[in-house]
Amino acid sequence: MSIALGQTIWLVGVIAWFVIRYPYARRARRTATLRRDGTWREGVLLAIAFLGLFAIPILNLATGWPRACAYDPGYGLVVPGAALFAFSLWLFRRSHKDLGRQWSAALEVREGHRVVRNGVYRTIRHPMYASFWLWATAQACLLPNVVAAFSGLVAVAVLFFARVRFEEQMMIETFGEDYRRYMQETKRIIPGVY
Repeated sequence: MSIALGQTIWLVGVIAWFVIRYPYARRARRTATLRRDGTWREGVLLAIAFLGLFAIPILNLATGWPRACAYDPGYGLVVPGAALFAFSLWLFRRSHKDLGRQWSAALEVREGHRVVRNGVYRTIRHPMYASFWLWATAQACLLPNVVAAFSGLVAVAVLFFARVRFEEQMMIETFGEDYRRYMQETKRIIPGVY
């Protein structure tokens, strides 16, 4: 029973993620892009995130692959996993709302872009990445397969550590001292820690 519950919570969470993102993505397309880091690296990193957070878990839910890595997470993991996923969705939505039209899935600077310091951005610079870390941790608790469960953590680690320094460099180049001050005032993803 805990297996079906964990899988259901994960699937509902993924659907909620798309429902949250859709209106912001639609709105963002109408805002002009002034600068974009459209390198091959960006495409590869987003593909890795897609594989670890969507494709591998969906393949596992649909087919059970890889069967040799299946296990029962039990309610001891499913319940905290559900709470983590709910919190990650709240943080995901909040970060989109605080960014407004400045949000972009790619590394972009939009028309009218500014350094956002309100809402969750008061305490951390990258709340959307924090929400992905929480989602990946929740996925590890909810899915009954080691490969599907941990593919999200691997994917988010690759995305975050390979991308965040380029993102911050782009912000420094665009906003200069204003962004440097903001970096000194905040931590990357864990308030007061990192």
